Amino acid sequence: MRWEDWEPFYLRIVREMGYSIEEDRKAAQILRALLLEGDKYILKEELGAVVGRKAYVFGAGPSLEKALEKFDFSDGTLIAADGATSALLENGIVPDIIVTDLDGRIPDLKIANDRGAFMVIHAHGDNVDKLTVYVPMFSRILGTTQTEPLDIVYNFGGFTDGDRAVFLAEELGVREITLVGFDFGSLVGKWSKPGLRDHSPIWESKRKKFEFAKELLEWLEKNDRAELKRLSP
Repeated sequence: MRWEDWEPFYLRIVREMGYSIEEDRKAAQILRALLLEGDKYILKEELGAVVGRKAYVFGAGPSLEKALEKFDFSDGTLIAADGATSALLENGIVPDIIVTDLDGRIPDLKIANDRGAFMVIHAHGDNVDKLTVYVPMFSRILGTTQTEPLDIVYNFGGFTDGDRAVFLAEELGVREITLVGFDFGSLVGKWSKPGLRDHSPIWESKRKKFEFAKELLEWLEKNDRAELKRLSP
């Protein structure tokens, strides 16, 4: 997704969600500085070399649990959206790539990273404190932003961890993307937030995020080359 295509979505998102463009820009600059300081960053081309033509993108919806028990995912690249990493680890699966704004269970993200997962860490105005504390803990990091891209901090489009992971896969050349655990229903998966002990009724800000995520995925289906599939356990 080009910046000129993403910008109208982004301006609507900040207006409807009450975000600050300047704080988002500041977060991107902070992430860039952290990546340069630790010299643990990777470039888009390096990450693209590890993906195949087929990928599974795992969201943290309630259906994820049943899908992991029922299906085999060994024939594709595994991309986990943040908290979905915890569910994969519980089932003995280490994702190839994790897309996160550091809102999931940090110990699980660290375990997966130590076991070989690449990190795609996203900067926005509300997670600067987490960036400062946690980015130095990880290695093999690709940085992303939702504002104008910088030299080593990319913007491939997408808003939530889940749909950003799908946009990432398409950008890296994946041609068949299967969505797993993308429910967008009245329940939020228990892996979405560290404090959740079970699947929980959706709250208003999450409902708005789901609406944007669905709209963006529909845009991707119509405008890009990747074939999107949805797995129903």
